[in-house]
Amino acid sequence: MIGGQAILPLQGLAVTRLAFRRQLDRVWPTSRNLGQSSMFVDFFYELKHANVPVTLREYLTLMEAMDARIASGKVEEFYYLARASLVKDERNLDKFDQVFGHVFKGLDAMVDEDVYEVPEDWLRALTEKFLSEEERAEIEALGGWEKIMEELQKRLEEQEGRHEGGSKWIGTAGTSPFGAYGYNPAGVRIGQKEGRHGRAVKVWDKREYKDLDDGVELGTRNIKVALRRLRKFARDGAPEELDLDDTIHSTASKGWLDIKLVPERRNTVKVLLFFDVGGSMDGYVRICEELFSAARTEFKHMEYFYFHNCLYEFLWKNNRRRHTERTPTWDILHTYPHDYKVIFVGDASMSPFELTHAGGSVEHMNAEPGALWLQRVTEIFESAVWLNPSPEKYWNYTPSTDYIKQLFSDRMYSLTLEGLDSAMRELTR
Repeated sequence: MIGGQAILPLQGLAVTRLAFRRQLDRVWPTSRNLGQSSMFVDFFYELKHANVPVTLREYLTLMEAMDARIASGKVEEFYYLARASLVKDERNLDKFDQVFGHVFKGLDAMVDEDVYEVPEDWLRALTEKFLSEEERAEIEALGGWEKIMEELQKRLEEQEGRHEGGSKWIGTAGTSPFGAYGYNPAGVRIGQKEGRHGRAVKVWDKREYKDLDDGVELGTRNIKVALRRLRKFARDGAPEELDLDDTIHSTASKGWLDIKLVPERRNTVKVLLFFDVGGSMDGYVRICEELFSAARTEFKHMEYFYFHNCLYEFLWKNNRRRHTERTPTWDILHTYPHDYKVIFVGDASMSPFELTHAGGSVEHMNAEPGALWLQRVTEIFESAVWLNPSPEKYWNYTPSTDYIKQLFSDRMYSLTLEGLDSAMRELTR
């Protein structure tokens, strides 16, 4: 009911645009300024056509907010206002974004007073070497892992200064297998902020990571629902909860009030969470924080640790102190019983040498290959899964992803609500 007028239900697309405009004018006369705009009406119908469950009431709420000038003339502000008014379920956010981009494509506020400075990183990028496909095909790889590491050792001993644009020495913007901001089919990336071609067999870099925030609440509701499949309840501890049935039965049989208490019913499932942080995982921080926050709420017996790319001989719980406060992986494997449910969270994207060779790690010379540590985990813990936040359609293009999927006996699931639901079903088997 808006303005004392009843709003007729709008089923599917049965109501024509003309009938919709007439009904809109009847229940809300001020809509003549905004509601009759064909763009807004088309926006409403496009959302319905995309199976986003929007109603006339929600549309009128949006129009009232626009009439009250809650959003200025900027498209970005209108976007957030429309999304808050029309979308009730996080699962429909992607559909909403697609429809919004289609209907309002090309609209934006012109800001004359803003002055934009060119970032320094952009200027530095101008010095990078760009090669055509033909030029790239002519560049040959130095060799396998042993050959690459042997040549790197030699050039570290021989090189005396900075080098740029070459094909041999450790430098920048060239075709050498060692250095940054260049191109080579296989080499060691040194001192580059992020990967570009995905061809480095080893990355030599100093990384700074940030702990996941377990206080994030936005968007965790559906994740919590999926995690609740992983439950096994039992009553243990001190009797604190009223047992109503037993109290009634005992009171009736004895003739006086006889209160009966039982221990609280708790979820006894125990979980070990391992989060991949840094590098290619930076783009998935938000979804990992939502998962972390939901898991802290749902599981009372939960421990978590961080790693980068792959599991090696140590892990950590504080990313700022990961160099000084480490936990040996053997201690974790010997501390937690085999009935713990183990969940790895990572995109499984790395150089295959990190899995297959000693010394393949990004930050240190690991004594044993990463695949050996993953194998130890899956042998000790019967229930273990890997959640991958990257789109599943790209998994087959990354050899390391396919290898880890095999190590986990195909128990790799996408970090979506559907994938999370399947992973929880697997852990309860």
